[in-house]
Parts: sequence; structure tokens; C-alpha cells
Amino acid sequence: MARIPDAEQTPRGPAYEGRLLDRPDEEVVDQGAPFDVRTLITRRGILGLVGVGLGTAALAACAPVSSASTTSTATPTPSGSVTPGSVSGTLPAGEIPDETAGPYPGDGSNGPDVLEQSGIVRSDLRTSIGSSTAVDGVPLTFTLRVTDMANGDAPFAGVAVYAWHCDAQGRYSMYSDGVEDETWLRGVQVADANGQVTFTSIVPGCYTGRWPHIHFEVYPSIDDITDATNAIATSQLAYPEAPLADVYALAAYDGSARNLSQVSLSSDNVFGEDAGALQVATVTGDATSGHTAALAVRVDTTTPSAGQAPGGRR
Repeated sequence: MARIPDAEQTPRGPAYEGRLLDRPDEEVVDQGAPFDVRTLITRRGILGLVGVGLGTAALAACAPVSSASTTSTATPTPSGSVTPGSVSGTLPAGEIPDETAGPYPGDGSNGPDVLEQSGIVRSDLRTSIGSSTAVDGVPLTFTLRVTDMANGDAPFAGVAVYAWHCDAQGRYSMYSDGVEDETWLRGVQVADANGQVTFTSIVPGCYTGRWPHIHFEVYPSIDDITDATNAIATSQLAYPEAPLADVYALAAYDGSARNLSQVSLSSDNVFGEDAGALQVATVTGDATSGHTAALAVRVDTTTPSAGQAPGGRR
């Protein structure tokens, strides 16, 4: 039977997963967002929580799984090839894995909703909506090619794709301290006749406990984006390790190299089940000229999306 996890008594006070409770007189699940984000919560642990609201449970989506150093495993070989603005080559073996939207979706499922704002439909994500000040980081152009598995993998033209990710320092606009009023690194594009959407952004940083990634949701049409429950797929693009070495050596990405050394695709709490076999993008370029990334995204509309469920893959 599922149960609320118990704190353990230590000489310094009650703790969970080795971390002292911020609110010693409250249950483990009532410690607040900062504690949730810092605490190691495994997938099995989050599935066993009872009485946790959507917001609190979802905070585990991007939370660290370990602070200990791990041995990096080989990055899966991505399928297809990449040229600016296109994805070509062999399709992946299966449907894009469904993940929860995480603690910082900005889609109204956990607090603020950027999808209600005028200007969210855009290809360049480097500024906040209505601003001309771009975030710092190595330029990245990434393309997602969405296919309709229920229709013989035909290009999924007309679907709307909402993409978001952290900045070079690991912060999420609309949520992280000091940038709650910003909307950078968030935007929507409508798939063209080839089922493709392309965004201009920056290479995401690596924060504690998570492999570098980009979140995205696929909606049936642009008219559906104002309700997060309309998403037909919610997943994450995994960044391959090799192109990150030079990027994470830059001052703008201070801390990312250290954080990356402490996690692997196999230990990550999202990509760990299969080391991101269907989610690792093909990336070309360098830290000077910028990166170009591509990922083929197969969507099966005959299967339900677990993207908004707190107990789904994180």
C-alpha cells in the first residue's frame, strides 16, 4: 500500500534521505518546494507518495537523484542526421517516451502560464516576450520532426510544439529566484508540412542531479495550447555529452561541468531507464559558432499522454 514517507530521527533532528527537514514539525511531503528540489526522490518514491498535490509532486521532476559522483556511460547513437532547420534519416525504434512536464512548465499546470500570453508563438527564445535583452549562452538552433505513428508516421503537420529549458546557470524563467518575471527560453512553433519546428535558443546548462535537457509538449493545434491537459505528448530532448565539453568550460556556464560529472544518462531520473535511447539529439557545431541539434519525435495518439500526471516518468 502506498504511504507517506517517514522521517528518520538523527542527533541533529528529523531528516529524509539524509537531509534535515526544513519544517521539523511537518510531514516529509509538506516541507515546501526548496526542500523537494534539494532532496533525492527516486521515481519509486514519488509514485508512493500519498496526498501530494500536483505542484509538490511535480517538483521532483527535475530534482537531483544523487549528489555523488557517477561514472559516465556512453551516449546512445542518435538516429538521423542534422542540418540547420531539418531532421532526416531513420526514425527511432519507438514512440517518444512520455515524461511529466516537471516543476517549471509555465503551462498553467504548476503555477504561471506563459501559453496565455500574446507573443508566445515565436522561434527565437533568447529573450523574454517583449524584450530585446538576450540571455547569455552558446547559440543553439534545434529542430524537432514530429511524426504521426497512428497515420503511418506521416509528418504531423499543424501540431503546436511548446519548448522550454533552463539557462546557462540552470535557472528557469518564471520560477527561479530573481527571474520570476522573465519568460525567456520558452516558446511555441507550429509544425510545417514536414512536421518540423525549429527554435533559436542557447545550449542549456547542467544543474545538480539532472542531465542537460530541453522540455517540450506537443499539442494537436495552436488553439489547444491554453490547456495543458490537451497535450498529446510531453517529453524531453537529451543533450549528447561530447559537444558540451567546450561549452561548459565557458564562464557563463560556471558549475555545469562539475554538475555533469556527477550524473550520467543511466543515472538520470528521466533518461535512466534506457539511457535516453529515443531522446538523445544529434548535435553538430562548437562553442564558437554555436550548436545545431535535431531530434525525431514519433507521437502515437492512440496511447494516452501521461505528461501532466505527477506519477509519470520525470
